[in-house]
Amino acid sequence: MENMQQRYFIEISYNGTAYHGWQIQENAVSVQEKLNEALAILLRQPIETIGAGRTDTGVHAKQLFVHFDSDAETLQKPERFVHSLNALLPFDIAVKRLIAVNSDAHARFDATERSYEYHIHFSKDPFRHQFSWALRDQPDVEKMNLAAKDLLGKQDFSCFSKSNTQVFTNNCDIKEAVWVWEGDHLVFHITADRFLRNMVRAIVGTLMEIGLGKKPVSYVKEVIASKDRSKAGTSVPACGLYLTKVLYPYIGN
Repeated sequence: MENMQQRYFIEISYNGTAYHGWQIQENAVSVQEKLNEALAILLRQPIETIGAGRTDTGVHAKQLFVHFDSDAETLQKPERFVHSLNALLPFDIAVKRLIAVNSDAHARFDATERSYEYHIHFSKDPFRHQFSWALRDQPDVEKMNLAAKDLLGKQDFSCFSKSNTQVFTNNCDIKEAVWVWEGDHLVFHITADRFLRNMVRAIVGTLMEIGLGKKPVSYVKEVIASKDRSKAGTSVPACGLYLTKVLYPYIGN
């Protein structure tokens, strides 16, 4: 009789600079591919992981949860497992913890809330290169925060999504959208139940047009009503974007 497989969540973080996003794809290196390879070596069996969501090429994650199934004995000692897995992973991917969960727990479908940050700096800084977007002109943050209020609530955000994505609905419930100065750099915080592909970078691009005086504060409402991606601002560079938090009803932070 076969051993029953146990389902596990692992919490990871990564610097996305060297990767073509989270998800495995042909002819490009992804975070998922590196994680699956390391797990297969450590657990001595092929492992398929499922993540809380995709991040695009060059996007970073401070917190992402991933699930997989295994009956390997190594998993009975979580701290040792985390240490061993980190030793097998490249320097830019880190495992934080291992959590045993119920067999029907799902890293993607059970997530109730996701948060992102977008970082911008305004003077040449070698330590922010590839981790923040370098802008010359400072935008009007007050105007951007006024416009960001129109993003709140449950709405159809087709206007901020890449076309031809295979999703059932473009409705998302945004709970927070605010710009904050953190020292001399600017950070956009956004939280929702779910996000569409490329959505945060398109939102930041649209708000930036308002902040730099190219569009009025009312423009966000107009773009959302249009449901037309071509009306929204250009997607800002991936380097400034971080997935920062994913919440589940059964996992404490």
